[in-house]
Amino acid sequence: MSNLDETGGNRLRRELPEEVPTAVPQAGEPESTAEPALTGRQRLVKGLWPPRVTRAQLIVAVLLFGLGFGLAVQVASNSDGDDALRGARQEDLVRILDELDDRTQRLEDEKQGLEKQRDELENSSNQAEEARRQTIEKERQLGVLAGTVAAEGPGITMTIEDTKGTVEADMLLDAIQELRAAGAEAIQVNGVRVVAGTYLTDSGESVSVDGNKINAPYRFKVIGKPQDLEPALNIPGGVVQTLEKEQATVTVERSDKIVVDALRAAKRPDYARSSSR
Repeated sequence: MSNLDETGGNRLRRELPEEVPTAVPQAGEPESTAEPALTGRQRLVKGLWPPRVTRAQLIVAVLLFGLGFGLAVQVASNSDGDDALRGARQEDLVRILDELDDRTQRLEDEKQGLEKQRDELENSSNQAEEARRQTIEKERQLGVLAGTVAAEGPGITMTIEDTKGTVEADMLLDAIQELRAAGAEAIQVNGVRVVAGTYLTDSGESVSVDGNKINAPYRFKVIGKPQDLEPALNIPGGVVQTLEKEQATVTVERSDKIVVDALRAAKRPDYARSSSR
């Protein structure tokens, strides 16, 4: 019986792992203390701080910031325009709508005129003579637009008195653009003809138009439909209000006959040639 017990005990001792000896701290060596367990919130904070930002994440953040800034500026500009219209009087809003209707009507009239010319060319018995007549008419129209021939017709005269010297070139350019949008066909400023390539720059206390220095008062002679031109200048937040904020005085007079006689020399292109055979 004892031999069986010794044999079984030896077998069990071989199958069990050896006991791992417990490390006994040396004399004078501080006993190691177990690190306290962290809570879930502490583990979250430890994982988030300090932040580990990669280069790609930094680039994406900069792009998102730029996009957000651009959207904020766009919304602010749109809000300014909406506020200007929201504060406008009823008659001003009606005038703006009338101006939009007039622009649409002008485009429709131009379309009908071109269709009429096409029909005349197709139906005329003497197509060569009709084509010659239309060519001469088109040349006259292009001459007015290019400033190479004088023009007269109904329109307005706008005079800007600038005693404070606060009117700048960009303000006069805004006036020209507004007049063009309202259907102006010929414009002259202080004896200088305004054409498609006209540019304005500040020149000390005055303004230069295509390199020609002009001084206040600035007088615009404009040919076009007076009922469209004058309201376009007087819309809320438009040309007149902007100039008056700069302490300038603006007067607009309608006339049945405006003469625009300042001319521009026809410039021959250096490189462009007609492609017609």
